[in-house]
Amino acid sequence: MKTLWAPWRMQYIQGVDNKDDSCVFCVKPSQDDDRSNLILYRGRKTFVLMNLFPYNNGHLMVIPYQHTSDILSIDEETTVEMWDLLKLSKKVLTAAFHPEGFNIGMNIGRGAGAGIDQHIHLHIVPRWNGDTNFMPAIGETKVISQALHDTWDILSAHFKTLGSNSTEPVPG
Repeated sequence: MKTLWAPWRMQYIQGVDNKDDSCVFCVKPSQDDDRSNLILYRGRKTFVLMNLFPYNNGHLMVIPYQHTSDILSIDEETTVEMWDLLKLSKKVLTAAFHPEGFNIGMNIGRGAGAGIDQHIHLHIVPRWNGDTNFMPAIGETKVISQALHDTWDILSAHFKTLGSNSTEPVPG
């Protein structure tokens, strides 16, 4: 029998990622190191963040800077920018990784499966035929084929190129 080690998952399983009550989606964009924080793109009202515990390689989230758990509380400009950055993210993921499909959506509230339910966020997950195999079904393990910061390097270059005419980025 072979062993597949994924020690970074323990942080998520034990919930030690955010022991204090601060919101990770508020803290990360307030800092200056986008690569360490996995921030790929900053708009005026929203930003694109790689999922620290991705479902698949390239799993991104579009997140408003406004801290809210209620999608009805965001203004029209934020809503429009979220969708614009979702479209840009799809364009970037397509150019970088050539997925065969996407899962796009939101989990609003714990009952709907939101891991971070106090701050809304939109997921975009690239998918490939056959990316679900025996590992998750039998081994209860998901294999991500690329290190997060290697993925960040690839996607960041595409966001700089493809995003230059999109929403105006905020320096960061």
